[in-house]
Amino acid sequence: MNNRSSLPVNYPSITNNPVFKSFLLFAFSFLLFSCSTQRQINKSASAVLFQDSTVQHAHVGISVFDPSANKYLYSHNAKKYFVPASNTKLFSCYAALKYLGDSLPGIKYWENDTAVYLMATGDPSLLHTDFKKNPVIDFLQRTKKPVYITDGNWKETALGAGWSWNDYNENYMAERSALPVYGNMIHWVQEIAEGVSNEAQEDQTPSVYSIPEINWKVRFNAGIMRKAFFVQRNRDENVFMITEGKEKKKEQDVPFITHGIQSALELLPDTIGKQITYLPEPLKTPGRFTTIYSQPTDSLLQSMMYRSDNFYAEQSLMMVSQVKLGEMNDGKLIDTLLKTDLRDLPQKPRWVDGSGLSRYNLFTPNDFVALLQKMQREFGMKRLQVILPTGGRGTLGNLYKQDSNYIFAKTGTLSGVVALSGYLYTKKNKLLLFSVLINNHTGSAGIIRRSVESFLTGIRNRY
Repeated sequence: MNNRSSLPVNYPSITNNPVFKSFLLFAFSFLLFSCSTQRQINKSASAVLFQDSTVQHAHVGISVFDPSANKYLYSHNAKKYFVPASNTKLFSCYAALKYLGDSLPGIKYWENDTAVYLMATGDPSLLHTDFKKNPVIDFLQRTKKPVYITDGNWKETALGAGWSWNDYNENYMAERSALPVYGNMIHWVQEIAEGVSNEAQEDQTPSVYSIPEINWKVRFNAGIMRKAFFVQRNRDENVFMITEGKEKKKEQDVPFITHGIQSALELLPDTIGKQITYLPEPLKTPGRFTTIYSQPTDSLLQSMMYRSDNFYAEQSLMMVSQVKLGEMNDGKLIDTLLKTDLRDLPQKPRWVDGSGLSRYNLFTPNDFVALLQKMQREFGMKRLQVILPTGGRGTLGNLYKQDSNYIFAKTGTLSGVVALSGYLYTKKNKLLLFSVLINNHTGSAGIIRRSVESFLTGIRNRY
């Protein structure tokens, strides 16, 4: 039997239905617009990015997403994996916003009639020059009881997987630790007295000092005067070699070896006026710990994102791990986050550290767009606009300055890597999410950043 013959003779054909025709027209127009947008953006990308001699032979991934329409405006290698450099900090920032609350956990303590017992939390603000107030120091100065501390909750290594070992003397690679002090850095200063003639300066011995003062070994390159003052730490011990320079004043930050929390315990007594005794075993206490909160969370995150602070990013993950898992273990925390809060990422990333120093990290542009959308929904643009740098500020200080406050994004830079992911407001005030990841270039990162700026400015002006 022919099924169509069972229909009434006057049954209207669906192709003649006005509603269906309207739907077809809308769908066709939407498809045409989408294809046209993709072509237009691709034309722009080819003109200002792909044809650039510094990018031509590099690997480029781009994702541009319209959250109001819930669709991608443009994708180019958006599902492929790239080393993201400091764009990784967006994931660390998400974790901190999600789990650290309004204030950083500075220290946990429990006390009885005879002593105070401390458990470190990984807070990087302790005695850091970024912060004038130190509630943890105030507490330690007030207590009259003997103080003990354990780092039994520390389950990590001082340096992250895939970090470049020979950068150990650089200020961007401070060690991670359970109890950071002074940013796990020694600040060195060389000064030559003002008001001394140039001839006299040649014979004057510069004054060299450190903040904080240290009792570790300090040596001088006798008879050697470089143009620039320089401090070199031994790789495996806190021995610092000073080479004096000709500048009137010169400063340098050099990471120290933390030795767990031992170096911190050597540096704290001068400030708090007492010794802290180390307990090698985890604390087994009958009561609950009390938390002393230190700084507003967003103040740390703003500094972390504005200057791309690796140390803050690493310690943020440690603090989140302590809050969520009861121990500081970034590998275990990352695995937990990827299985829970971040389980819906388009492509599962290989995420290994908090800062992006590691070249083991691999993310796709679509992963960053998905994270940015999640951050927008969970924390709101008003909060994110305070934390992320905009044009003319932070790591975007020399970029996107024509207008103000239309881009809020995180940069990323390693040798051969340029990255930028964030939020872009168009001239029509439409919010777009984007990620541009460039790997294996051999040109100037500054020139490439200008090309990315031209590309994104074109999208802002057109959409």
